[in-house]
Amino acid sequence: MIESLLDIYSEEIPAFLYEIADSPQMQRLKGIGMNCGCEYTSFPLFKGLEPYSRFTHSVGVGAIVWNFTQDPKQAIAGLLHDVASPAFAHVIDFMKGDYLVQESTEERTAAIIASSAQICEVLALLGLPIGQVADYHLYPVADNDTPHLSADRLEYTMGNILNFRFGTLEDVARYYANLVVGKNEAGETELCFTDGEIAEEFAFKALECGKIYVCDADRYSMQLLSEIVRSAIQRGLFNENLLYTTEKQVIAALTSDSFGMADWDKFRRLGAIVRAEDSSGEYPVRRISAKKRFIDPFVEGRGRVTDFSDKFKFSVEEFLAEDFLYGIKGSSLDNL
Repeated sequence: MIESLLDIYSEEIPAFLYEIADSPQMQRLKGIGMNCGCEYTSFPLFKGLEPYSRFTHSVGVGAIVWNFTQDPKQAIAGLLHDVASPAFAHVIDFMKGDYLVQESTEERTAAIIASSAQICEVLALLGLPIGQVADYHLYPVADNDTPHLSADRLEYTMGNILNFRFGTLEDVARYYANLVVGKNEAGETELCFTDGEIAEEFAFKALECGKIYVCDADRYSMQLLSEIVRSAIQRGLFNENLLYTTEKQVIAALTSDSFGMADWDKFRRLGAIVRAEDSSGEYPVRRISAKKRFIDPFVEGRGRVTDFSDKFKFSVEEFLAEDFLYGIKGSSLDNL
């Protein structure tokens, strides 16, 4: 069903986007998931999810930007924004201590683009230097500051509304059809809704997704996997360059010794979380903060949803007030 979103995003996608998407550097993203390794665990929340790769997400972002701008450089920047995503994506931000900002995974973007003869050939034909497509933060339709709405934030929200069954394909099509490129309260370009009730409905669905991104199971899984990857690197099973292949290749290297195999098995069996201070048992206690994500869409003529919906404003304030100072510990299915 997630693949069907592309038909919603744009009636036509130009050939140059497909040509770039067909490059080995972009095709690699088919082996990088959107759920940052959580889909490998045994948590009921993540079992049975439809496969959702960084490739699918990236093509979707490129299609959205093209639909709203018809600008090659902006659409290509949107398409390429995750080209430097490592295996398990933001787990590596956890490993590098960047999980509250989550930008360390963008470090290699320009270099990876420059390394691709296929991408560079398309850029040359379009007369575009790498600098115009290597940083999607330059283009507010592609990316902007949270909690504003951008193509990147919109695409993964649409995908997760479907995947976590918060809404239907018809719902996300209705949200998308209500969007226009407008000016927000600061006079900045932004994807804006035209109907307040539709915007409010979308905002609540996005908030539900945001709660999953920071739930105990999600945070603990990413922290534990980051520790497992770091340990494997320290033991010399592989170096960081392998992270820029696929998750399948990293898992193969990770499980190539008995320690890694045991760690991966423990991660795979992770199926429940308890709040705890006692560090005894198979899984360690951790206190893990998080980057809280929500969207407060701008509605033409009405402002942000928090400006006119007290219910949504309260829900956001409640979400932002939640702290993660408590200890949490995993449990395997064997112990449930």
